[in-house]
Amino acid sequence: MINVEVRDSVLHLQINRPEKKNALLPSMYLALAIAIEDATASNAKVVLIEGSEGCFTAGNDVSEFMNSDESEEINETYRFMQALLNCPLPVVAKVEGLAIGIGTTLLLHCDFVLAHANTKFAMPFINLGLVPEYASSYIIPRICGHLVASELLMLGEVFTAGKALSAGLINSAHNDDLDSATNALLQKLTNKPASALQQTKMLLKNDKTHIKAHIDEELKWFVKAMHSEAAKEAFSAFIEKRPVDTNKFK
Repeated sequence: MINVEVRDSVLHLQINRPEKKNALLPSMYLALAIAIEDATASNAKVVLIEGSEGCFTAGNDVSEFMNSDESEEINETYRFMQALLNCPLPVVAKVEGLAIGIGTTLLLHCDFVLAHANTKFAMPFINLGLVPEYASSYIIPRICGHLVASELLMLGEVFTAGKALSAGLINSAHNDDLDSATNALLQKLTNKPASALQQTKMLLKNDKTHIKAHIDEELKWFVKAMHSEAAKEAFSAFIEKRPVDTNKFK
């Protein structure tokens, strides 16, 4: 369900589960993690993350998430996000359709994000009784300020590519030229000196210590929130396709 291929000095990582809107499973996180960890040994100069059939990812597969072993889900996701955070190669994300939950969170750890103008973004953790994940509550205020960060993380509503662009979460929004724009960017990057490219990224990512500490702090609260009555009600309502009983959101 994760297609891995090195082509023209680019490590292509494609999330390929279109029948579930590319919703992610623990095994998929593990495959992504291993591929990124091995990126420098693959003769690639750049990493590309994309979805399949016009969709980036709907985030975690909630039904599988509810039935899976909690530690497995967290461990595999954590390994993937740590691999992404520590990847020495430039990472480009090509986003279209949906970028929900971790589908938006992971973009914060990429170096370039190109999106289709029709993309729907959301970090709906608050609506599931959860808290932000993987340093989103650290990075987003520093990108777009406290007020916008509060809007995105405290309301958890769907937002457009235009909103993502104005907030500084993506580089550009495209229509039919998303493929050509992505290919042009990849060509520019692969034509750069490899060592200078990696060293420049290292210098840009000079706050990884703070980000890693914040990831671990968020994770403690996230795990605690997963066992709350609010989270149990939100996930049950989602699975049962019924309205949430907000009386349990206390």
